[in-house]
Formats: sequence, C-alpha cells, structure tokens
Amino acid sequence: MKLQIEFMRTLFFLFLVLSLNSYSQTAEDYFYSGISKTNLKDWKGAIVDFTKAIALYPEYTNAYYNRGWLKQELQDYTGAIADYTNAIALNPENLDAYVGRGSAKFELQDYTGAIADITKAITLDPLDANNYSNRGFAKAKLQDYTGAIADYDKAIALNPEFADAYYNRGNSKYSHIDFTGACRDWSRAGELGIAEAFEMRKKYCQ
Repeated sequence: MKLQIEFMRTLFFLFLVLSLNSYSQTAEDYFYSGISKTNLKDWKGAIVDFTKAIALYPEYTNAYYNRGWLKQELQDYTGAIADYTNAIALNPENLDAYVGRGSAKFELQDYTGAIADITKAITLDPLDANNYSNRGFAKAKLQDYTGAIADYDKAIALNPEFADAYYNRGNSKYSHIDFTGACRDWSRAGELGIAEAFEMRKKYCQ
C-alpha cells in the first residue's frame, strides 16, 4: 500500500511538472502576443510583451524594432531610438529600423542624425520615394534648400503624384528665392489634394 501511495505521488509530481512546462511561454509566444495587442491598439500591453520576449531572448531583433515603433507612437522618442539602435546592432541591414530611428531623431530635432539614418535607408532601398522626401524635409530644417530640392526632385521622379513632395519642394523653392518654381509646385500640390497649397499660392503668388 505504501509503495502504491509513493507511486501515485510520483505520478502527480510528474504530471505537475509536465503541465507547468506545457504552459511556460517562450520568447516567440510573447512576441506574437505583442503583435496581437498591437493590432488591438493595446500598445502599452504590447510593449510589456515585447519586453518579456527580449528578456527571454536578448537577440530578438524584431522585438526591439516593434517595441521601438510602439514607443515612438507613444512619443517616447528617446526610448524608441534606443530600441532601434539595438535592432540595428543585431542586424545592420535593418531598413525599417533606420527609417524609424531617423524619424524619431527628427522629432527630437536632431536633423543631422535623421539625415544620416535616412541616407542609410536610401542606400538599402534607393527606390522608396518617401525616404527622399523625408530627407529633403530634414535638410530644409537645416536651411539646406538646395539639398532639399534635390531630394524632392528624386521623390517626385519616383512618384510623380507625390503631393507632399510638391508642396514641400514649393516651400524650399520659395525660401531659395525661386518664386516662380514655388508657385508652380504649390499649384500641382493643390491639384493633388493639398488644400493648404492653394492658400500658399493665393498668398504668395501673383
């Protein structure tokens, strides 16, 4: 009888161990839970899950990137930059992390840093019009209007209906004392749906 009790106790503990193992979550479990919460716009909850994933697997590049993106959405730009930097350290060819880090640096008015990251993104993907437009915007913030116009030119060459690029190129041309070119770009931006461009044309163009 005593042997039977010991046997049953052993089975119970074996079952308990197996049950605990079956319910223990992996880094991947937390990562996909974070993705689900992101889709539900539970961003703070998603950050908790991505943090748990990283704790279990410190080289989880996508967890760093996704956590960085969420921090950026929550306007924690310094935290976002730290996560993007970790993602880049783990994968130096991580295009999205360069784009994200450049955007976060822009928000912190680190325009030189933003340009450096966007330039790296352009090196990795030279056919994305958005990157040229964003770099042009950062250059304009530094009053490099010639460089900004060149980037907007490239963005428009890649996407001839890029309304924002026309509008911002118009602003840079105006600052660069090319009033005729500015008015022409504002007209095109307005035709493509930017109402404010018509206001600029009405205010500054004859």
